[in-house]
Amino acid sequence: MEYPQKKIRIGDLLVQHRIISHEQLMTALAEQKKTGRKLGRTLVDLNYISETDLLSFLSRQLQIPFLDISQYKRKPEICKELPENLARRFRVMLLESNANDVLLAMADPTDLMGLDELSRVLKKRIRQAVVRESDLLTAIDQAYRRTEEISNLADQLSDELAENQFDLNALLSSSEVSDAPVVKLLQSIFEDAVQTNASDIHIEPDENVLRIRQRVDGVLNEQVLDNINIAPALMVRLKLMCGLNISEKRLPQDGRFSIRVKNKALDVRLSTLPIQSGESVVMRILDQSKGLLDLEQLGMPADLLGRFKTHIRNPHGLILVTGPTGSGKTTTLYAALSSVNYPQTKIITAEDPVEYSLPRINQAQINDKIGLTFASVLRSALRQDPDVILVGEIRDRETAEIAVRASITGHLVFSTLHTNGAVETATRLLDMGIEGYILASALKVIVAQRLVRKICDRCAQIAQINEGQSIWLEKSFNIRSGDIVFKKGAGCQYCNHIGYRGRVGVYELLELRHETLDALRRNDSAGFITAARATPGFKSFTEQALELVKQGTTTVHEIMRISES
Repeated sequence: MEYPQKKIRIGDLLVQHRIISHEQLMTALAEQKKTGRKLGRTLVDLNYISETDLLSFLSRQLQIPFLDISQYKRKPEICKELPENLARRFRVMLLESNANDVLLAMADPTDLMGLDELSRVLKKRIRQAVVRESDLLTAIDQAYRRTEEISNLADQLSDELAENQFDLNALLSSSEVSDAPVVKLLQSIFEDAVQTNASDIHIEPDENVLRIRQRVDGVLNEQVLDNINIAPALMVRLKLMCGLNISEKRLPQDGRFSIRVKNKALDVRLSTLPIQSGESVVMRILDQSKGLLDLEQLGMPADLLGRFKTHIRNPHGLILVTGPTGSGKTTTLYAALSSVNYPQTKIITAEDPVEYSLPRINQAQINDKIGLTFASVLRSALRQDPDVILVGEIRDRETAEIAVRASITGHLVFSTLHTNGAVETATRLLDMGIEGYILASALKVIVAQRLVRKICDRCAQIAQINEGQSIWLEKSFNIRSGDIVFKKGAGCQYCNHIGYRGRVGVYELLELRHETLDALRRNDSAGFITAARATPGFKSFTEQALELVKQGTTTVHEIMRISES
């Protein structure tokens, strides 16, 4: 069906069909004048009508289909027949194309100006389908991913380096650097990472290829480039952005820089490592525009959250958050600090590195090269009259002793350790040489955490588990597979056909009680572990994660993964 030639007044039609009232329409029109948004979006934002009801109404009125684009089987080569700038400008996507006409998915099928422009560009009759705007924007991000552009720019850079192999530094340091293919390539790499919501970018030269990998929801995705000769160019440019020594290739280097990509402010932490085939670089991406999570947004079960809040409101004591790298410890600590960040509270942190800048909090960046260690910062911090202290990580006995002594002299101290679980944390401190009777006076609560991937809620469906998973459930929890309705993600455009979208925290919370404290005072590690596991209210990671499986939030595969880590 061709698009309508006459402007449709959505508001009048909705009033006429008694879907909204005249007063609601007037309010929406007034709000529209203030914001400049389209009337349909304004009505949805004001909760006068749901987006699904609005689009279903338009579908009936215009006699065009209402599609769920997240489940639509698209062909990338057809989508890209429409330039990306037009797709984003008019909120449309090309779904089908033949000799006579095209099928366009549109968030606003009444946009006549947009349809006129698109008709002029496509030079074919336009058939329309109406889709949810949020789903459409996700589909556009996936359809116009930068993987092909990255490959093309890598080829361009490879050709340019072949023509002028001896002037690399001059190319990368020139005033016309924005035109250099290496910079365009890096820009595409970062834009692709933002579109996929990647947390890390790995650039790894191999013997004959260059691998660019992105960590999305804790799992690496790989793109392989044949242009191995561009690796030094990328490395030099990244080092220049961090202010590092571009001639040093034998030693690891660390740095950071800030960039803006797709209207997002990103803070990038970079680490280089000399390897057999050159230098490997890993970049941790911190999206400063997202802001910090509140404690309520962490995903802690209500009973754990309530107990944790009680402890962080204490005037003194040691609170430890533990887990492997990338398990969200810093996020939890920052959320806890934000909840006690009042004008009357003095908070000092010692971090390596400082990931997010927090208002009203004095954050010190550790620099071992000049002797600014955790221990030295802690000593100085105690002379700054703090109420709350955060130690980014307890790495050695000296730092542990200062943190413990600070917590028993009127300070609330937060810190992290790398341990497998909450039960093993206190014994790790004993192994460091901390006296048990001092630790028993200081330690109040231990939170250990992991992150598990969430089943994509757009393509979740009932599933069967395999025999190995069924046996594991029965042996570990005495649960038969028929007792639980299991789910999995079938894979859709919203989750990039992986079946998972996002992650959620799984927690162990161990409160120190009489039995565990008594074991600490005796320096009895085995007795502490036994008493800790018998503590009322304590649940292991796998027990907590099993609840998420029962709720349909994650899979048995994910809880088996964290139980083995």
